[in-house]
Amino acid sequence: MAAPRRKSSDHLSVPEFLAWDSGDRSGRRWQLCDGVPVPMAPATEQHGAIQAELGALIRNHLFEAGSRCRVIAEPGVVPRVRAADNFRIPDLAVTCGPPANERLLSEPVVLVEILSPSNADETWANVWAHTTMPSVAEIVVISSTEVAAQLLFRAADGSWPEQATQIGRGDELVLPSIGLRLPLIAAYRTTTLTA
Repeated sequence: MAAPRRKSSDHLSVPEFLAWDSGDRSGRRWQLCDGVPVPMAPATEQHGAIQAELGALIRNHLFEAGSRCRVIAEPGVVPRVRAADNFRIPDLAVTCGPPANERLLSEPVVLVEILSPSNADETWANVWAHTTMPSVAEIVVISSTEVAAQLLFRAADGSWPEQATQIGRGDELVLPSIGLRLPLIAAYRTTTLTA
């Protein structure tokens, strides 16, 4: 039996959101932000290419390292703060937990958000929500309009830096939690930004 339709303006809890029928048959994804379902615009080709390439690079690294960790595209995650009212969808996540057949990824270690001009506010709102998850060690915010990224590392005391580390065209992306080190430009291999 299908869940009853509710208006997107109704306040939903995470369990209600997971059972919610938006009535939208376009195939677009929805996030739950502070109890309100929010539609997500389809990704641009460039955004999708960066997501696929970086996901493949991370996957290959984990496989070659013999890691039990794995990369997941567009998982659902629940931040610690206001957990009952938030279900966010990062572009990529790395988890070291066992595979499950769930809509919610528990214990992500790395989260990746791809930043587009049209979604900057939503992306940074997600980033700050992600910092409340105790398992997250690193958050990568990678640009879709230039070869650039911002990296946030959780400190040993559990705190996050005031400012993200800036990574540019000639720099490496380094994620110590999974032992990854690669030229940032490798994530842009199939885009127009490598020229």
